[in-house]
Amino acid sequence: MPATPFTDPDQIAGPLYADPARLARRTSALHAAKISGDDATATITALATTSSTTAPVVCDIGCGRGTSTLHLATQLRPRRLIAVDQSAALLDTVRERLTAAGHHVDTMCADFHHLPLLEGSVDVAIAAFCLYHSPRPADVIAEIARCLAPGGRAVLVTKSADSYQEIDQLIAASALDLEAADRPSLYTTFHSGNAADTTATALQILQTQHQQQVFRFQHLDHLADYVATSPKYTLPAHLAGHPRQLAAELRRRLPDRPVTATSTVTYVQAARR
Repeated sequence: MPATPFTDPDQIAGPLYADPARLARRTSALHAAKISGDDATATITALATTSSTTAPVVCDIGCGRGTSTLHLATQLRPRRLIAVDQSAALLDTVRERLTAAGHHVDTMCADFHHLPLLEGSVDVAIAAFCLYHSPRPADVIAEIARCLAPGGRAVLVTKSADSYQEIDQLIAASALDLEAADRPSLYTTFHSGNAADTTATALQILQTQHQQQVFRFQHLDHLADYVATSPKYTLPAHLAGHPRQLAAELRRRLPDRPVTATSTVTYVQAARR
């Protein structure tokens, strides 16, 4: 049995990430709410740039919609750029975004426990906001280490296990999902507290950075844009995926006020031993 629904491969390849537009709405709601903390994509790209050789082979593992992939293509100008994800729908989006920007990308639909890459074939590997989808993230890191060339570097990124707990508590208080505050975190298996130790099982740690981010949702309509598209919450069917209806129901149950939430983002820069 998976540790959480977020480590269930059927959920990851299916409903969790089958709709790129839903993921984009959730990400946009968070970005609009952020009032403190550097841009994660820019930080990832900067760390990858300092890790790279000239014209490297770069692999973006768990690439999602390809936001980091696009920045890596622009900043690193790799001789080969590979995007790996378990969602075919997201990979379609990645190809469309990079092609529109004039970049070529090789996409691979694969489970990151078994990367379809030759040993020692990658100079820079990025695994950002994805390793917590494995019940055994150390196995994925060992697979990344296998693929790294001599002198190759990896940038691994995650969040704290208590990320957005303020939102969990609010949703529980609304009684729309009474278990919201008690349900396992998305980041249970790979989080800020264990990321460095887990990485060190297969790679040499070069640097670990922790950065707090603060989000302020100005009103319940804004918060509903995030909550309605979050896979963590078990909402009534007529509200899940419908932010306007959810916002109206939240206002019926709770005072409409700003909501502040926090998260710690952790960046681990590592190298092949």
